[in-house]
Amino acid sequence: MLKQIITMSVSALLLASCSNKSSTTESQQSTDSISGNEMYMLVGTYTSGESKGIYVYKLDTAEGKSTYVSEVNVDNPSYLNLDPTEKFVYAVTEEDVETGAVNAFSFDKASGKLTFINKELTKGGAPCYVSVDPSGKHLVVANYSGASVSVFSTNEQGGVNPLSQLISFTGKGLDPDRQKQPHLHCVRFSPDYKYLYADDLGTDKIHKFNVNPEGKDFLTQGTPDAFALKPGSGPRHLTFHPNGKYAYLITELSGDVVVFDYKDGNLAEKQTVKADTLNAQGSADIHLTPYGRFLYASNRLKGDGLAIFSVNQEDGTLAKVGYQETGIHPRNFAITPNGRLLLVANRDSDKIQVFKINPTTGFLENTGFDIQLDMPVCIKFASLQ
Repeated sequence: MLKQIITMSVSALLLASCSNKSSTTESQQSTDSISGNEMYMLVGTYTSGESKGIYVYKLDTAEGKSTYVSEVNVDNPSYLNLDPTEKFVYAVTEEDVETGAVNAFSFDKASGKLTFINKELTKGGAPCYVSVDPSGKHLVVANYSGASVSVFSTNEQGGVNPLSQLISFTGKGLDPDRQKQPHLHCVRFSPDYKYLYADDLGTDKIHKFNVNPEGKDFLTQGTPDAFALKPGSGPRHLTFHPNGKYAYLITELSGDVVVFDYKDGNLAEKQTVKADTLNAQGSADIHLTPYGRFLYASNRLKGDGLAIFSVNQEDGTLAKVGYQETGIHPRNFAITPNGRLLLVANRDSDKIQVFKINPTTGFLENTGFDIQLDMPVCIKFASLQ
């Protein structure tokens, strides 16, 4: 078991204990709203080695034990998402512009099996992120090396229709090696689904679009059209607090978590805290617990692990309270909907680690229920029904 490194000051400890005024812990609150502990877990992988595509497991979200259910072949499904009904799964094929695609699958909850429907080319190289709108009728894909965002509609059978919009970007950033061109890494809807934000690692911008569900173009340029970040920071993934008032960005190159006030489509930067203290330039993923009391950010290349922050419930600001070592290259991680478990996909250790979340401190305890799988890089959850 990897040991936990805790770097907690007295002031941070006080903040962690006072960040939520309710006497009910986050884990208790979440469990009350969810019946049963077992869920499906879907895992995307890189397929250059032994893995074949997407793997389905059943996961006990109370204890952390899992059982294999099924798998489906698809090339390099490095990121996937489900539609709101959880009847369909959409996964990228992260390859070059000639073969980079978004794939559609039906998901049979009775058997836990995925069935391929169809795929469409994204017309942009290295698609690495896919988001689904609340209606399930539109998909948006970020193309990392394609310097673009692709938009698709879906049909009644869950299949993907041909590309409807390809939005390309220009420019470069401060880093001569990592920012020679735009690199779109994340596309995320606002809490009210009126806007979409596209994180551009290559030009240090978060692009803003208006969402038009019934319009000719699903996405149109927002006002402002982008929010600028610190030069050379490399914005990667964006997430929102459950209350919809705050947004949090992990920057890959500078290793920061940037905190924003969010209102009416605008992002107002208010705090920057360090997630990567080793300057490894490999920060990757970011997630909050279901009630927004704790935030985690993953780091790769040096000191692989998760930075742990408590969230001030009055203003959304962060205080770093600890660090959890993980396996090698934690590209992605996910928190179960009941807030009890955090699972880390360690690409280069060929395993998924299962941690229990302390609902009071946010610290992580390794359950030891590792899932051995070649190059896991994306984790998503779905109900059994």
